[in-house]
Amino acid sequence: MAINLKGKSLLTLKDYTKEEIEYLVDLAITLKKKKMMGIKGDLLEGKNIALIFEKPSTRTRCAFTVGCVDEGGHPEYLGKNDIQLGHKESVEDTARVLGRLFDGIEFRGFQQETVNTLAAYSGVPVWNGLTDTYHPTQILADLMTIKETFGTLKGIKMTYIGDGRNNMGNSLMIGCSKIGIDFSIIAPSFLWPDQDLVKECEGFAKASGSKITIIDDINEVEGSHAVYTDVWVSMGEEDKSKERVEQLRPYQVNADLMAKALPEAVAMHCLPAVKGYEITEEVFEKFSKTIFDEAENRMHTIKAVMVATCGR
Repeated sequence: MAINLKGKSLLTLKDYTKEEIEYLVDLAITLKKKKMMGIKGDLLEGKNIALIFEKPSTRTRCAFTVGCVDEGGHPEYLGKNDIQLGHKESVEDTARVLGRLFDGIEFRGFQQETVNTLAAYSGVPVWNGLTDTYHPTQILADLMTIKETFGTLKGIKMTYIGDGRNNMGNSLMIGCSKIGIDFSIIAPSFLWPDQDLVKECEGFAKASGSKITIIDDINEVEGSHAVYTDVWVSMGEEDKSKERVEQLRPYQVNADLMAKALPEAVAMHCLPAVKGYEITEEVFEKFSKTIFDEAENRMHTIKAVMVATCGR
């Protein structure tokens, strides 16, 4: 089946089929091989890409910038003090201006509504570089890393441990249920994801032949190929730091926990990591290759998204 994503935005992976997600992962692997061979790309030649950032960023900003330049495009960084987004000018009007000047728009910020509005009014592909609700480009990098590590996405089980209702918990649940990966969240019950989203993802999982499990028992990692964690305190929730650390201290990814997973299991982290909290330094360093493969793969998968939706 031919996949055509031209003009399509990436706001959440809920909007993408299993086949479209697999296509982006495979395209990213192809583009990575091309870069490793030193082949200069031109798939974004003549394309201008707006990069809107309300939140600070290392991987997302660098991935969009390098990915765009690698394929001959021009990225333009627009920080929160550079444009009037939602302040002196409405998001709708800003979208209509940027859509006439740029071929694609990335947004990293707080409200999912903002990136949705940019997509609705700009007339060009809009890509969600992170909101408080979803982080779809990270999930593509995670799926690519799993496929590189295990050679397949079929038959994989992933367990996410920590804050189960943050943007990573949400997005991993969506991505895994869409692609057919068995997915578990282990978290205290008050940090479980929204039940409406769980039900929606259970529908995706039924279609793909996978299953979703939401539990609070830290010992239930048996059979896991990947044990995933994220910072305990998300951006914007710094005032809850002390409380959240105490709540999640029993949910640390450490050597004892990893020993309960499969012998070939890997630890994964979207970074930045607070070592000694959500993951021990010992485990982080043991699986550092996988973790930094994830970080590098942000660029390859983001490049694939740009190329597939607005490239030549």
